[in-house]
Amino acid sequence: MPGTLYLIPNTLGPTDATPGSLNALLPTQVQALTSKLDYFVAENAKTARAFLKLIAIDHPLAKPLQEIEIAELNVNTPPAALAQLLAPLLAGRDAGLVSEAGVPAVADPGADLVRLAHQHGIAVRPLVGPSSLLLAVMASGLNGQSFAFNGYLPTDAVQRTKRIQDLEKRSRNERQTQLLIETPYRNGAMLEALAAACQPGTLICVTTDLSLPTESVRTLTAAKWKAALAANKGPDFHKKPTVFLFLGQ
Repeated sequence: MPGTLYLIPNTLGPTDATPGSLNALLPTQVQALTSKLDYFVAENAKTARAFLKLIAIDHPLAKPLQEIEIAELNVNTPPAALAQLLAPLLAGRDAGLVSEAGVPAVADPGADLVRLAHQHGIAVRPLVGPSSLLLAVMASGLNGQSFAFNGYLPTDAVQRTKRIQDLEKRSRNERQTQLLIETPYRNGAMLEALAAACQPGTLICVTTDLSLPTESVRTLTAAKWKAALAANKGPDFHKKPTVFLFLGQ
């Protein structure tokens, strides 16, 4: 009988390596289940081990790290390699899928493995934990009834502006909140592009380091963001994980 593929949420950033530090972020049941697994698929083995070390602090019976197998699945993994990653589950072994941050299989290459697991009749169990996208929607004050995640926008300035304006039109017509992310070192350029391309009254929310001590959430109109940036009063988000949201008015 095949094993179960558990979708295990990770923290959204660095967490203190002290007893109980994960309790505010991950349910204790999720931690306990994770501590019993000895096979994981992760974007990066090194960071996955750091996460498992945090789990082990409060679970002394957790598998020793040297007994845990971690296979990598990232943007460089060829589709032909997915079957090999799934082989232990088909042999009856339970596995945990872990993202670099937040929930796996959302804006994450793990979605391909989950789809293949379904094709092979493997049980998939999503576990509760922090999701930067849902936390951002909750905190933004924008429409939480209808929203769309658009991932990364084009890096070319002209194409990016056109994409923003197309999304803004859809947002205004459908009353739909639009979410996007950017490579952290380009956060400043993204906010400048949004403030410049959107209509003055469009609401733009910038959420940074969600669930972390340095968390920041700020919603302003495009016009007010433009003024804040001109006055050098933009958010402190350089090289920090950030989710951008906007709602056309």
